[in-house]
Amino acid sequence: MEMKDIATIGRTKEIVEKYNFSTKKSLGQNFLIDRNIIQEVLKKARINDDIGVIEVGPGIGSLTEQLAKVAKKVVAFEIDDRLIPVLNDTLSPYDNIKIIHEDVLQADIEKVIKEEFTDVKEVIVVANLPYYITTPILMNFLMYHKEISRFYTMMQKEVGERLSASPSSKNYGSLSIAIQYYTEAKIIQNVPKTVFMPPPNVDSIVVELVRHENPPVKVDDEETFFKLTRGAFVMRRKTIYNNYQSLFKDGKKKKEDIFAMLEAAEIDPKRRGESLSIQEYARIYESFKNSNLKF
Repeated sequence: MEMKDIATIGRTKEIVEKYNFSTKKSLGQNFLIDRNIIQEVLKKARINDDIGVIEVGPGIGSLTEQLAKVAKKVVAFEIDDRLIPVLNDTLSPYDNIKIIHEDVLQADIEKVIKEEFTDVKEVIVVANLPYYITTPILMNFLMYHKEISRFYTMMQKEVGERLSASPSSKNYGSLSIAIQYYTEAKIIQNVPKTVFMPPPNVDSIVVELVRHENPPVKVDDEETFFKLTRGAFVMRRKTIYNNYQSLFKDGKKKKEDIFAMLEAAEIDPKRRGESLSIQEYARIYESFKNSNLKF
């Protein structure tokens, strides 16, 4: 008898009951129970047997199983010990899946890629990311693992809208700028809460991130550049000039230096951080390098 796919309500209930498994809210555990939604994502991600996929938080394997049917290999990171025996059982029919029982933020991703994806043409990330830790996981991949070229991540709608926001929109912030620096971001699918078990409190969206060959601006110290962008948003209602007085060491005493830095970058000090483009922040960065200001 052929087994039903994991991403169905019947099979999910069966697995949960068999292992007497209770989801942990603290780990953002919501299992996908709609195969069609998954198929849509995989189609948009153009996955074939030349591709290696990294997944984060496989849960009971509903997405992992569908990925294994089309990709060359799937490596999934699961932090919850209780799910390891479940995954070893549910995914046993597939020989192209490797489950790594580790926090993805502590893992040696480079080593994993070298060892597990020896014969693939491209490495991508496809994941239903735990809501509470979406941003750190994405930023870790983007900043330190340039060998990953594309990302298809399901996430809380509000976070996804921040990733893909443009200047002067209410969702635009330092996260939007960081994502824009590394990738081209776009929302490719809405995901209603009803396709999860248990249903989360919010709707989700799938965001596609395609890594730039070269960032849209040239900065030689990304950490400093991102400090300057984050500092502009500390208090959204304040001007960049006021926010920067809190950002820099002795900023209140160095108002003139801050003013001069902004002037040299051709930025009106009365503007708010949310109105500036990534190119304008790059000008501030260059101007900061030539100033006496320190963090």
